[in-house]
Amino acid sequence: MGKSKAHIRYKLADGAKVPGCTTVLGLLSKPALVPWANKLGLAGIDVSKFVDDKAGIGTLAHAMVTDKLIGVETDTSDYTKNQIDLAENCAFSFWAWEKEHPIENVFFVEKPLVSEIHRFGGTQDIYCRIAGKKELIDLKTGKGIYDEAVFQCSALKVLLEENGHPVDSIRIINIPRAEDEAFLEKVVTRSEWNNGWEIFAHLLAIYKLKKMS
Repeated sequence: MGKSKAHIRYKLADGAKVPGCTTVLGLLSKPALVPWANKLGLAGIDVSKFVDDKAGIGTLAHAMVTDKLIGVETDTSDYTKNQIDLAENCAFSFWAWEKEHPIENVFFVEKPLVSEIHRFGGTQDIYCRIAGKKELIDLKTGKGIYDEAVFQCSALKVLLEENGHPVDSIRIINIPRAEDEAFLEKVVTRSEWNNGWEIFAHLLAIYKLKKMS
């Protein structure tokens, strides 16, 4: 039980459909998933149900954070009590962090944007001001912060800036859903986001070439 995040269809001004960041990054190999799924299977755990439940908790925790930032009450009607409790604990870790890093202004959350230049789309989690800097915050729920998150944020930075929203800094925050997950924070360096964009741009080119074949 629990809602998954709605799939957004990105279109350019001329109506042409373009891929989202998640779709493009789907070209990356994820070798760790096979042994992980095998381990769950050997333990008698239904992998599909396990993933759906965890995804539901993550989606709800994400909504609890972004909704509160814009003064909206989160709809929890499609979630189990256990999912709600775990999501609340998950969101609490973000607010504990925010006390030490006060958000001065929230410009927008969950805003879909497209690049007419590079022909792709993406949705930012939080675009705000912290300590006088305009910052992109990307929320993750999982075991850690992986390179893929840096590539995604680098692409989102390009989207923001092309659409007139300058980015001074990028921060990735992993809020834990369970005891075996940890609160993690990563401030992406300039060299990391430049390299991340180059990697994303090459993946985007491969995606387009595969579509043409």
